[in-house]
Amino acid sequence: MNKLKIASSAVVCVESKLKGTVSVGSMTVIHPKASVIAEAGPIIIGENNIIEEQVVIMHRLKDGEEWDESRVLKIGSNNVFEVGCVVNASAIGDHNVIEAKSYVGEGIEITNGCIIGAGCQLTVPEKLQDNSVFSGSSCSLSIAPDRPPAQTLQLEFLSKVLPNYHHLKKVKKPEQVN
Repeated sequence: MNKLKIASSAVVCVESKLKGTVSVGSMTVIHPKASVIAEAGPIIIGENNIIEEQVVIMHRLKDGEEWDESRVLKIGSNNVFEVGCVVNASAIGDHNVIEAKSYVGEGIEITNGCIIGAGCQLTVPEKLQDNSVFSGSSCSLSIAPDRPPAQTLQLEFLSKVLPNYHHLKKVKKPEQVN
């Protein structure tokens, strides 16, 4: 059962795959070929997020589990999910960057201001400290002094350009009652 709720200012390409109960916040951009799959429970995506091509965000059922409306995966605001990353996290805060081809396993809680470097794989369930940065071939951990900046200019650009080249999922307007 698909129940989609898309904010009127969000840009969600028709070629993206949204499965299950998914809510997309204002000014969020979801590129073609991105997948957001809510198997275990609803996924709520906040505002000003960028979800690029071939990204997979999965709220996965474990063996023997069933769909549970109260088991929500919340994704905060101002996050960037770069090309080809796979995210199975249990929670995602604000101002995070999940770089290209990275992998975040189940049971990992991404807090705020974290950067998962290109190609890094996080598989051990844990709650990341704010401003954690994983980088390099060994996915070395360091703590940044500040969180990554918001991608405001990129969001504005994508919001203007993507509709020129891709069809968008339509937002159903509420019925007017007189």
